[in-house]
Amino acid sequence: MSNIVDPLVGRIATRIRAEREGRRWTLAQLADASGVSAAMISRIERGESSPSAVILGKLSAAFQLSIAALLAETDPEPASGVRRRDDAVEWRDPGTGYRRRQITGPDFPAEIAEIHLPAGARVPYPAAAFAFIRQVVWVLDGELTFHDGDTVHVLGPGDTIELGEPAERAFVNATGSECRYTVILTRHTAP
Repeated sequence: MSNIVDPLVGRIATRIRAEREGRRWTLAQLADASGVSAAMISRIERGESSPSAVILGKLSAAFQLSIAALLAETDPEPASGVRRRDDAVEWRDPGTGYRRRQITGPDFPAEIAEIHLPAGARVPYPAAAFAFIRQVVWVLDGELTFHDGDTVHVLGPGDTIELGEPAERAFVNATGSECRYTVILTRHTAP
């Protein structure tokens, strides 16, 4: 394994460790709260492993943060408010190839992300990942099969779904071509 740490992997490692230590949690306590093994959390915190979208979902749920908050840049916002596409950091799930680019900065009141879900990919999240947030999914290109608890929705370009009470959810691309969608979320104080 290379000892060169991808800057985004390093930033995720630093953020997860800071969140855990800020709560005065041990690795074992975070493992219990998230369902992610202490060994995997340790590898992530050392920058030796890039977490998958599923693992990020479990860790964000344990911290009661959004995935965007765990991926948030520490760099200051551009003074002009303009973010160029080529300057945006894109995170890639090492397991599925799922790609996520944050559209809004940390100071904006809503979090907006653009997602590219490869053909055949499935990204499940625990119900706890949806606590304390309101979320809309807007399909831009392709087809998204969205599992909302026991209900399945097939969404095409232009379709949206507003998520209600927390439930186990999965984003699935059952087609042979990429699906691109946007996730828009805001925080609220009660699940």
